[in-house]
Amino acid sequence: MTTSCLLGAWSATEAELRGYLRHRMGHQEDVEDLLQEVFIKALRQDGRFCQIENPRAWLFQVARNALADRLRVARDHIALPDDLAIQNPDKPPLVDDLTQCLPRVLSELSDEDRLAITLCDIEGGSQQELADRLGISLSGAKSRIQRARKRLKAQMELGCKVRYDESGNVSGFTPRPPIAG
Repeated sequence: MTTSCLLGAWSATEAELRGYLRHRMGHQEDVEDLLQEVFIKALRQDGRFCQIENPRAWLFQVARNALADRLRVARDHIALPDDLAIQNPDKPPLVDDLTQCLPRVLSELSDEDRLAITLCDIEGGSQQELADRLGISLSGAKSRIQRARKRLKAQMELGCKVRYDESGNVSGFTPRPPIAG
């Protein structure tokens, strides 16, 4: 193995590589680790390193690639705060519990609103199906479903005392007894 050309290129370039990496990385230990990686990759080239036309450019390219790999790995791992709430997978989210209020509130809506909500939001029908069923235009059906959703939300807030957090997510509600029937 011919190491003299590698050692010559390394000693001529190492300080410059160190400055390049130090400028882009936060910790000196990381800089040293990457320098070692670059040197090992050059060492693995064995005699082929001496045939590289521009050893300085090759070493910088290897350093850039190693840096990109390191930064990509670091970005993929985000530290989570210690006080992050642990969700209990056995307990459904609060919004799932809210469905117990839905039948009662739906029964309190007008027939048109109940049809729009049931067809489009509960049964998964399209707004075009609602338009066809009611004999109105698609834009009329879109307006109708939007108004029905607003009235449903208002009735849920009134009847079930639904509360929202700053993000607009359900944060609590007061259950109502089901409709006797």
